Amino acid sequence: MKDILSRRTFVRSGALLAAACTASGAVPALAEALPETGKPLPVNLGLCSYTFRNFTRAQMIGFMKDLHVSDLNCKDTKDHLPTDPTLEAQAVADYAAAGIKLHAAGAIYFPKDDESDIRGKFEYCKRAGIDVIVAGDPTPDSLKWIEKFVKEYNIKIAIHNHGPEDKFFPSPFDVLKAIKDLDPRIGFCIDVGHAARAGANLVDAIHATGSRLYDMHIKDLTDFHNRESQVAVGEGILPIREIFQALIDIKYKGFVDLEYEIHGDNPMPGVIASFSYMRGVLTGMGYKANG
Repeated sequence: MKDILSRRTFVRSGALLAAACTASGAVPALAEALPETGKPLPVNLGLCSYTFRNFTRAQMIGFMKDLHVSDLNCKDTKDHLPTDPTLEAQAVADYAAAGIKLHAAGAIYFPKDDESDIRGKFEYCKRAGIDVIVAGDPTPDSLKWIEKFVKEYNIKIAIHNHGPEDKFFPSPFDVLKAIKDLDPRIGFCIDVGHAARAGANLVDAIHATGSRLYDMHIKDLTDFHNRESQVAVGEGILPIREIFQALIDIKYKGFVDLEYEIHGDNPMPGVIASFSYMRGVLTGMGYKANG
């Protein structure tokens, strides 16, 4: 009970923070707030289950209800989306019962040029009814099998850039070079933090990926040269408003998934602050952000 009350207190605090910042003009990023347009929210906010990697599926579902977030990029971590078909089916049923929609899976890694291994990962996502695989660190040699199965399963691949440490895909522009002549269902998951650390201009990257941008992982940093400088969204130096505007400009239909990788044993304060800030940014841009 203590944990539940603590969670709810944080949620209420986040909502009050968003309202206060919007009223004061502090969000977004000290920019002038615009009058509400009444238009539908143009950016879909979701969650990466990796954020709650130290918590069970049931606990994560409770957190998501408190956050008013119902769209999940799920990963085989803890019991979030097991690879065993029977356990996976139970997880899918639990999410459906809670009103949570699985829009992507990943990051799923493709380290081997292995037809059987890659097919198994497409089967895993097909069973869950997921139509976007966020692909981490695929090797150039694995792309031929990935393209084969993209065509066979009609499941999109969103290649995730992993920053300067990534041997093949540090930034979205490196992904672009590798896939420009491949099936258009092979596209991008821009991780804005890693992309910024790789020196990519995020607005340019969003426009360059365009209709092949299938997912986005959002976070914030205080130092583009230090991957350990992650903070809650809004507390760092990433241009969140400009990112959202670029997504609106390209008519992006996918999700912006919060991937909060710090404070794994107690992520809710930072998660609440992140969603409050992002919703405040959208409200300041003239849109009504529910939740």
